[in-house]
Amino acid sequence: MTRHTPVPDTTQDPALKREQQGRVTVLTFNRPRSRNTLTESMLKTLSETFVDIAKDRATRAVVIASEGPVFSAGHDLKEMTARRGDADGGKAYFKLIMDTCSGMMQQIVNLPQPVIAAVEGTATAAGCQLVAACDLAIAATSAKFGTSGINVGLFCSTPMVALSRKVLRKHAMEMLLTGELIAAEEAHRFGLVNRVVAAGAARAEALALANTIAAKSRTGIQLGKRAFYKQIEMPLAEAYRYTSEVMVENMLEADAKEGIGAFIDKRDPKFDDR
Repeated sequence: MTRHTPVPDTTQDPALKREQQGRVTVLTFNRPRSRNTLTESMLKTLSETFVDIAKDRATRAVVIASEGPVFSAGHDLKEMTARRGDADGGKAYFKLIMDTCSGMMQQIVNLPQPVIAAVEGTATAAGCQLVAACDLAIAATSAKFGTSGINVGLFCSTPMVALSRKVLRKHAMEMLLTGELIAAEEAHRFGLVNRVVAAGAARAEALALANTIAAKSRTGIQLGKRAFYKQIEMPLAEAYRYTSEVMVENMLEADAKEGIGAFIDKRDPKFDDR
């Protein structure tokens, strides 16, 4: 059964749709006419939504999708340009937007649940950053990706943070320096997306992947996601010391005891679903 929970919005039709499909929360950008830009309002809505999801024990995975031919065109440049008339030339507002966006991207990484991007259209600039920030990504053959800020004289410095942590450095630099769009297959080769599927199938594939993850131990997934991002920034010896401690902590959890026991007994595990 699907439970729909619209994210509060000033319009009758929310800019970000939220629905619950079993143990998976699906967030859908719903402003195709404005290219699903990450406006100030959208950034705040996403941030508030992630705070709520982090506390929602019914949600075991998250899928981010979109309506229309553009997954997200990144920041709303018209909205930002309108603030150039401020006394400081817009500096304080630009800082607010960048800090809010950076905080929201970090929320994705710090969220207890895995987050999967389902990309059907174009993801550029901060939209591409969002895809890179997600733990996993499914792209349709129709999808394209780019850090296109350099085309308007604005180097994608904040998108670079997420991008350079997901793809090889030379691939990241090529995207950042040229601003050119890359096709889904190229994004897969670069390591930006996990799988490429037929046009129109990204959401379904992402949901299938999310449901596979949702069937695993919640405790194990949460411990593992947190450990993955923490250890990857550490020197080798420190990473092994830290992850050894995580393994010990994980072994002492009830789900690990149940899962190992089920494996030995040749039966399906019954993980704690409370």
